[in-house]
Amino acid sequence: MMKRFCVVMLCAVVLFSLSSIAFAQEIQGARPMFRALPPHGIANAEQNPAVALPQWTFSSGVTPAVIVGTDPSKTNTTTTIPVGIIPIKMVYGPSNGNKTFDPNTTYVGSYTATALIAASPIFNSLIDYNQGGTDLGKTQYIDAYERGNFWGFGIDSNTNYHVVFAKPVIAPEQTFNVPSGIGNVISNPWSGIPTGTADINWFDTQLQTVIQKFSQIQPNVLPIFLTYNVYLTEGGCCIGGYHSANGFAPNGQTYAYTTTISQDGSLPVFSMDISALSHELGEWLIDPFTTNTACGGLMENGDPLENNPAFGTHPYSVGGFTFHPQDLVFMRYFGAPANTSVNDWWTFQNFGFTRVCQNGQ
Repeated sequence: MMKRFCVVMLCAVVLFSLSSIAFAQEIQGARPMFRALPPHGIANAEQNPAVALPQWTFSSGVTPAVIVGTDPSKTNTTTTIPVGIIPIKMVYGPSNGNKTFDPNTTYVGSYTATALIAASPIFNSLIDYNQGGTDLGKTQYIDAYERGNFWGFGIDSNTNYHVVFAKPVIAPEQTFNVPSGIGNVISNPWSGIPTGTADINWFDTQLQTVIQKFSQIQPNVLPIFLTYNVYLTEGGCCIGGYHSANGFAPNGQTYAYTTTISQDGSLPVFSMDISALSHELGEWLIDPFTTNTACGGLMENGDPLENNPAFGTHPYSVGGFTFHPQDLVFMRYFGAPANTSVNDWWTFQNFGFTRVCQNGQ
Protein backbone atom coordinates (compact mmCIF):
# COMPACT_ATOMS: atom_id res chain seq x y z
CA MET A 1 0.00 0.00 0.00
CA MET A 2 2.84 2.39 0.91
CA LYS A 3 4.64 1.60 -2.35
CA ARG A 4 1.47 2.27 -4.35
CA PHE A 5 0.95 5.55 -2.48
CA CYS A 6 4.51 6.63 -3.30
CA VAL A 7 4.05 5.84 -6.99
CA VAL A 8 0.85 7.89 -7.07
CA MET A 9 2.55 10.77 -5.32
CA LEU A 10 5.54 10.58 -7.68
CA CYS A 11 3.22 10.76 -10.69
CA ALA A 12 1.46 13.75 -9.15
CA VAL A 13 4.80 15.51 -8.59
CA VAL A 14 5.88 14.83 -12.17
CA LEU A 15 2.59 16.12 -13.58
CA PHE A 16 2.77 19.20 -11.38
CA SER A 17 6.37 19.82 -12.47
CA LEU A 18 5.50 19.50 -16.16
CA SER A 19 2.52 21.79 -15.65
CA SER A 20 4.71 24.33 -13.86
CA ILE A 21 7.21 24.23 -16.73
CA ALA A 22 4.39 24.89 -19.20
CA PHE A 23 3.13 27.81 -17.08
CA ALA A 24 6.65 29.25 -16.89
CA GLN A 25 7.19 28.95 -20.64
CA GLU A 26 3.91 30.75 -21.36
CA ILE A 27 4.79 33.62 -19.03
CA GLN A 28 8.43 33.87 -20.09
CA GLY A 29 7.55 34.39 -23.74
CA ALA A 30 4.55 36.64 -23.05
CA ARG A 31 3.99 39.51 -25.44
CA PRO A 32 0.91 41.41 -26.62
CA MET A 33 -0.52 39.78 -29.75
CA PHE A 34 -3.57 39.77 -31.97
CA ARG A 35 -4.49 37.46 -34.81
CA ALA A 36 -6.59 37.38 -37.96
CA LEU A 37 -7.47 33.79 -38.82
CA PRO A 38 -7.86 33.04 -42.53
CA PRO A 39 -11.47 32.60 -43.64
CA HIS A 40 -12.85 29.11 -43.28
CA GLY A 41 -13.55 27.64 -46.71
CA ILE A 42 -17.32 27.65 -46.77
CA ALA A 43 -18.71 28.15 -50.27
CA ASN A 44 -20.54 31.41 -50.89
CA ALA A 45 -23.38 29.40 -52.39
CA GLU A 46 -24.22 28.26 -48.87
CA GLN A 47 -24.76 31.84 -47.73
CA ASN A 48 -27.81 34.02 -48.29
CA PRO A 49 -27.01 37.05 -50.48
CA ALA A 50 -30.13 38.79 -49.16
CA VAL A 51 -28.45 39.24 -45.78
CA ALA A 52 -24.90 39.97 -46.90
CA LEU A 53 -22.74 42.31 -44.85
CA PRO A 54 -22.85 45.88 -46.30
CA GLN A 55 -19.51 46.38 -48.07
CA TRP A 56 -17.68 48.43 -50.68
CA THR A 57 -14.26 48.36 -52.33
CA PHE A 58 -11.56 51.01 -51.83
CA SER A 59 -8.63 51.10 -54.25
CA SER A 60 -7.09 54.58 -54.18
CA GLY A 61 -3.36 53.93 -53.76
CA VAL A 62 -3.87 50.50 -52.19
CA THR A 63 -4.56 46.95 -53.29
CA PRO A 64 -8.36 46.84 -53.69
CA ALA A 65 -9.81 46.34 -50.22
CA VAL A 66 -13.30 45.24 -49.16
CA ILE A 67 -14.50 47.55 -46.37
CA VAL A 68 -17.67 47.49 -44.25
CA GLY A 69 -20.28 50.13 -45.07
CA THR A 70 -20.91 52.11 -48.24
CA ASP A 71 -18.61 54.14 -50.48
CA PRO A 72 -18.31 57.59 -48.81
CA SER A 73 -17.56 59.25 -52.15
CA LYS A 74 -20.93 58.12 -53.51
CA THR A 75 -23.25 57.89 -50.51
CA ASN A 76 -24.30 59.97 -47.53
CA THR A 77 -26.05 57.33 -45.47
CA THR A 78 -25.73 55.52 -42.16
CA THR A 79 -24.93 51.80 -42.12
CA THR A 80 -26.07 50.05 -38.93
CA ILE A 81 -24.58 46.65 -38.10
CA PRO A 82 -26.59 44.33 -35.81
CA VAL A 83 -24.37 42.94 -33.08
CA GLY A 84 -24.64 40.01 -30.70
CA ILE A 85 -22.31 39.73 -27.70
CA ILE A 86 -21.85 36.11 -26.66
CA PRO A 87 -20.19 35.75 -23.23
CA ILE A 88 -17.94 32.69 -22.86
CA LYS A 89 -17.37 31.20 -19.40
CA MET A 90 -13.99 29.45 -19.28
CA VAL A 91 -13.71 26.59 -16.75
CA TYR A 92 -10.36 25.10 -15.69
CA GLY A 93 -10.28 21.85 -13.70
CA PRO A 94 -7.97 20.65 -10.90
CA SER A 95 -5.26 19.61 -13.38
CA ASN A 96 -4.89 23.04 -15.02
CA GLY A 97 -5.77 25.70 -12.47
CA ASN A 98 -9.09 24.90 -10.82
CA LYS A 99 -10.62 28.31 -11.65
CA THR A 100 -13.54 29.74 -13.61
CA PHE A 101 -13.45 33.02 -15.53
CA ASP A 102 -16.94 34.36 -16.16
CA PRO A 103 -17.76 37.60 -18.09
CA ASN A 104 -21.04 37.78 -16.20
CA THR A 105 -19.35 38.32 -12.84
CA THR A 106 -18.52 41.78 -11.48
CA TYR A 107 -15.86 43.70 -13.39
CA VAL A 108 -16.06 47.13 -11.78
CA GLY A 109 -18.69 48.75 -9.54
CA SER A 110 -22.04 47.20 -10.41
CA TYR A 111 -20.97 46.30 -13.95
CA THR A 112 -20.13 42.83 -15.15
CA ALA A 113 -17.54 42.56 -17.91
CA THR A 114 -20.35 41.89 -20.40
CA ALA A 115 -22.37 44.91 -19.26
CA LEU A 116 -19.32 47.19 -19.25
CA ILE A 117 -18.49 46.27 -22.85
CA ALA A 118 -22.08 46.82 -23.96
CA ALA A 119 -22.18 50.24 -22.23
CA SER A 120 -18.81 51.36 -23.62
CA PRO A 121 -17.99 53.98 -26.29
CA ILE A 122 -17.73 51.14 -28.80
CA PHE A 123 -21.52 50.77 -28.88
CA ASN A 124 -22.67 54.15 -27.54
CA SER A 125 -22.28 57.73 -28.76
CA LEU A 126 -20.70 59.08 -25.59
CA ILE A 127 -17.82 61.22 -26.88
CA ASP A 128 -17.51 64.13 -29.29
CA TYR A 129 -14.34 63.27 -31.23
CA ASN A 130 -12.42 66.42 -32.08
CA GLN A 131 -9.22 65.44 -33.84
CA GLY A 132 -6.77 68.32 -34.25
CA GLY A 133 -9.54 70.90 -34.38
CA THR A 134 -11.74 68.89 -36.75
CA ASP A 135 -15.01 67.77 -35.20
CA LEU A 136 -15.84 64.26 -36.38
CA GLY A 137 -19.05 64.22 -34.36
CA LYS A 138 -20.44 62.69 -31.18
CA THR A 139 -20.59 59.06 -32.14
CA GLN A 140 -19.18 55.59 -31.48
CA TYR A 141 -15.41 55.08 -31.41
CA ILE A 142 -15.13 52.89 -34.53
CA ASP A 143 -17.45 55.18 -36.49
CA ALA A 144 -15.38 58.23 -35.48
CA TYR A 145 -12.25 56.42 -36.67
CA GLU A 146 -13.88 55.58 -40.01
CA ARG A 147 -15.08 59.15 -40.53
CA GLY A 148 -11.53 60.35 -39.92
CA ASN A 149 -10.13 57.55 -42.07
CA PHE A 150 -12.01 58.76 -45.19
CA TRP A 151 -12.55 62.40 -44.22
CA GLY A 152 -11.06 63.75 -47.43
CA PHE A 153 -12.70 61.07 -49.54
CA GLY A 154 -16.14 62.59 -49.18
CA ILE A 155 -17.04 62.39 -45.50
CA ASP A 156 -15.99 65.99 -44.82
CA SER A 157 -19.08 67.04 -46.78
CA ASN A 158 -21.26 63.95 -46.24
CA THR A 159 -22.35 64.67 -42.67
CA ASN A 160 -24.76 61.74 -42.53
CA TYR A 161 -22.16 59.15 -43.40
CA HIS A 162 -21.70 56.70 -40.53
CA VAL A 163 -20.92 53.03 -39.89
CA VAL A 164 -22.36 52.25 -36.47
CA PHE A 165 -23.24 49.24 -34.34
CA ALA A 166 -26.80 48.65 -33.19
CA LYS A 167 -27.46 48.20 -29.49
CA PRO A 168 -25.89 44.82 -28.76
CA VAL A 169 -28.09 41.84 -28.11
CA ILE A 170 -26.62 39.86 -25.20
CA ALA A 171 -26.84 36.16 -26.01
CA PRO A 172 -27.06 33.35 -23.43
CA GLU A 173 -23.68 32.62 -21.89
CA GLN A 174 -21.78 29.63 -23.23
CA THR A 175 -19.43 27.45 -21.17
CA PHE A 176 -16.12 26.04 -22.43
CA ASN A 177 -14.37 23.45 -20.27
CA VAL A 178 -10.68 23.87 -21.02
CA PRO A 179 -8.80 20.53 -21.15
CA SER A 180 -5.36 20.27 -19.59
CA GLY A 181 -2.82 20.60 -22.38
CA ILE A 182 -5.05 23.17 -24.09
CA GLY A 183 -4.82 25.90 -21.46
CA ASN A 184 -3.73 26.75 -17.95
CA VAL A 185 -4.21 29.36 -15.25
CA ILE A 186 -1.20 31.69 -15.11
CA SER A 187 -0.20 34.86 -13.33
CA ASN A 188 -0.98 37.73 -15.71
CA PRO A 189 2.40 39.00 -17.05
CA TRP A 190 1.33 42.66 -16.70
CA SER A 191 -0.68 42.62 -13.47
CA GLY A 192 -0.10 39.36 -11.63
CA ILE A 193 -3.81 38.51 -11.38
CA PRO A 194 -4.86 34.91 -12.16
CA THR A 195 -5.54 34.63 -15.89
CA GLY A 196 -6.67 31.72 -18.02
CA THR A 197 -5.11 30.67 -21.30
CA ALA A 198 -6.36 28.50 -24.17
CA ASP A 199 -5.05 27.45 -27.57
CA ILE A 200 -6.53 29.66 -30.29
CA ASN A 201 -7.27 26.82 -32.73
CA TRP A 202 -9.07 24.76 -30.08
CA PHE A 203 -11.01 27.87 -29.05
CA ASP A 204 -12.03 28.69 -32.62
CA THR A 205 -13.35 25.16 -33.06
CA GLN A 206 -15.60 25.69 -30.04
CA LEU A 207 -16.84 28.98 -31.54
CA GLN A 208 -17.90 27.22 -34.74
CA THR A 209 -20.21 25.03 -32.68
CA VAL A 210 -21.72 28.08 -31.00
CA ILE A 211 -22.21 29.90 -34.32
CA GLN A 212 -24.21 26.94 -35.58
CA LYS A 213 -26.44 27.05 -32.49
CA PHE A 214 -27.85 30.51 -33.14
CA SER A 215 -30.05 30.96 -36.20
CA GLN A 216 -29.94 34.71 -35.55
CA ILE A 217 -26.30 34.78 -36.67
CA GLN A 218 -26.50 35.78 -40.32
CA PRO A 219 -23.85 37.45 -42.54
CA ASN A 220 -25.24 40.94 -41.85
CA VAL A 221 -24.95 40.32 -38.07
CA LEU A 222 -21.60 40.53 -36.27
CA PRO A 223 -21.27 38.02 -33.42
CA ILE A 224 -18.66 39.09 -30.85
CA PHE A 225 -17.42 36.41 -28.47
CA LEU A 226 -16.25 37.73 -25.10
CA THR A 227 -14.06 36.20 -22.40
CA TYR A 228 -12.96 37.71 -19.10
CA ASN A 229 -9.41 37.46 -17.74
CA VAL A 230 -8.41 34.98 -20.44
CA TYR A 231 -5.76 35.14 -23.15
CA LEU A 232 -5.50 32.83 -26.14
CA THR A 233 -2.19 31.25 -27.10
CA GLU A 234 -0.44 30.10 -30.25
CA GLY A 235 2.89 28.65 -29.20
CA GLY A 236 3.07 31.37 -26.54
CA CYS A 237 1.01 33.94 -24.69
CA CYS A 238 -0.81 36.34 -25.06
CA ILE A 239 -3.48 36.85 -27.75
CA GLY A 240 -6.09 39.48 -26.82
CA GLY A 241 -8.41 38.98 -29.77
CA TYR A 242 -8.90 37.86 -33.35
CA HIS A 243 -11.39 38.05 -36.16
CA SER A 244 -12.21 35.75 -39.05
CA ALA A 245 -14.99 34.65 -41.39
CA ASN A 246 -16.85 31.56 -42.50
CA GLY A 247 -16.80 32.02 -46.24
CA PHE A 248 -15.55 34.88 -48.37
CA ALA A 249 -16.82 38.22 -49.67
CA PRO A 250 -19.51 39.13 -50.41
CA ASN A 251 -21.71 36.62 -48.57
CA GLY A 252 -19.51 35.08 -45.87
CA GLN A 253 -20.21 35.18 -42.14
CA THR A 254 -17.76 37.38 -40.24
CA TYR A 255 -17.15 37.14 -36.49
CA ALA A 256 -14.81 38.48 -33.82
CA TYR A 257 -13.38 37.44 -30.47
CA THR A 258 -12.16 39.72 -27.70
CA THR A 259 -11.08 39.40 -24.12
CA THR A 260 -11.23 42.00 -21.39
CA ILE A 261 -8.72 41.88 -18.55
CA SER A 262 -9.11 43.30 -15.04
CA GLN A 263 -6.99 46.33 -14.26
CA ASP A 264 -4.89 46.12 -11.11
CA GLY A 265 -3.94 49.63 -10.08
CA SER A 266 -2.89 52.39 -12.46
CA LEU A 267 -0.46 50.39 -14.63
CA PRO A 268 -1.70 49.49 -18.13
CA VAL A 269 -2.68 45.87 -18.64
CA PHE A 270 -2.78 44.29 -22.07
CA SER A 271 -6.41 43.96 -23.25
CA MET A 272 -7.83 46.10 -20.42
CA ASP A 273 -11.49 47.09 -20.80
CA ILE A 274 -12.14 47.80 -24.55
CA SER A 275 -8.59 47.97 -25.90
CA ALA A 276 -8.65 44.51 -27.51
CA LEU A 277 -12.24 44.98 -28.70
CA SER A 278 -11.45 48.30 -30.39
CA HIS A 279 -8.41 46.72 -32.04
CA GLU A 280 -10.40 43.82 -33.48
CA LEU A 281 -13.44 45.84 -34.58
CA GLY A 282 -11.17 48.42 -36.23
CA GLU A 283 -9.52 45.63 -38.19
CA TRP A 284 -12.85 43.95 -38.95
CA LEU A 285 -14.09 47.29 -40.36
CA ILE A 286 -11.41 47.56 -43.06
CA ASP A 287 -10.78 43.82 -43.54
CA PRO A 288 -13.94 41.94 -42.57
CA PHE A 289 -13.11 38.71 -44.40
CA THR A 290 -9.36 38.73 -43.51
CA THR A 291 -8.42 38.78 -47.18
CA ASN A 292 -7.33 42.41 -47.77
CA THR A 293 -3.57 42.71 -48.24
CA ALA A 294 -1.07 45.53 -47.92
CA CYS A 295 2.71 45.82 -47.52
CA GLY A 296 3.39 42.11 -47.57
CA GLY A 297 0.67 41.12 -45.09
CA LEU A 298 -2.96 41.55 -44.17
CA MET A 299 -4.45 45.04 -43.92
CA GLU A 300 -4.45 45.15 -40.12
CA ASN A 301 -4.90 48.71 -38.86
CA GLY A 302 -4.34 47.88 -35.18
CA ASP A 303 -1.17 45.79 -35.30
CA PRO A 304 1.31 48.63 -36.07
CA LEU A 305 0.37 50.34 -32.77
CA GLU A 306 -0.15 47.52 -30.26
CA ASN A 307 3.43 47.70 -28.93
CA ASN A 308 3.35 51.45 -28.29
CA PRO A 309 3.22 52.77 -24.70
CA ALA A 310 0.07 51.58 -22.89
CA PHE A 311 -0.37 49.11 -25.79
CA GLY A 312 -1.31 51.94 -28.16
CA THR A 313 -4.40 52.93 -26.19
CA HIS A 314 -5.87 56.41 -25.74
CA PRO A 315 -7.89 57.09 -22.54
CA TYR A 316 -11.41 58.53 -22.46
CA SER A 317 -13.19 59.07 -19.16
CA VAL A 318 -16.95 58.53 -19.27
CA GLY A 319 -19.29 58.32 -16.29
CA GLY A 320 -16.48 57.93 -13.78
CA PHE A 321 -14.72 55.12 -15.66
CA THR A 322 -11.71 55.46 -17.96
CA PHE A 323 -11.92 53.42 -21.15
CA HIS A 324 -8.83 52.59 -23.19
CA PRO A 325 -9.64 52.09 -26.90
CA GLN A 326 -6.61 51.47 -29.08
CA ASP A 327 -5.36 53.90 -31.69
CA LEU A 328 -5.69 52.69 -35.31
CA VAL A 329 -3.75 53.59 -38.44
CA PHE A 330 -5.48 55.34 -41.33
CA MET A 331 -5.46 54.19 -44.97
CA ARG A 332 -2.54 56.54 -45.58
CA TYR A 333 -0.36 54.02 -43.75
CA PHE A 334 -1.26 51.41 -46.38
CA GLY A 335 -0.47 53.71 -49.32
CA ALA A 336 -3.59 55.84 -49.84
CA PRO A 337 -3.09 59.55 -50.58
CA ALA A 338 -2.37 61.63 -47.49
CA ASN A 339 -5.46 63.77 -47.99
CA THR A 340 -7.72 60.72 -47.72
CA SER A 341 -7.51 61.02 -43.91
CA VAL A 342 -8.46 63.86 -41.60
CA ASN A 343 -5.66 66.46 -41.27
CA ASP A 344 -3.46 64.20 -43.45
CA TRP A 345 -2.85 62.17 -40.27
CA TRP A 346 -1.36 58.69 -40.17
CA THR A 347 -3.49 57.45 -37.26
CA PHE A 348 -6.71 58.34 -35.48
CA GLN A 349 -4.81 59.73 -32.47
CA ASN A 350 -2.07 61.28 -34.67
CA PHE A 351 0.79 58.95 -33.83
CA GLY A 352 3.71 60.18 -35.94
CA PHE A 353 4.50 57.64 -38.61
CA THR A 354 6.74 59.03 -41.33
CA ARG A 355 6.47 56.34 -43.96
CA VAL A 356 4.05 53.94 -45.57
CA CYS A 357 4.21 50.44 -44.07
CA GLN A 358 6.77 48.01 -45.42
CA ASN A 359 6.53 44.23 -45.13
CA GLY A 360 3.49 44.58 -42.92
CA GLN A 361 5.27 46.75 -40.32
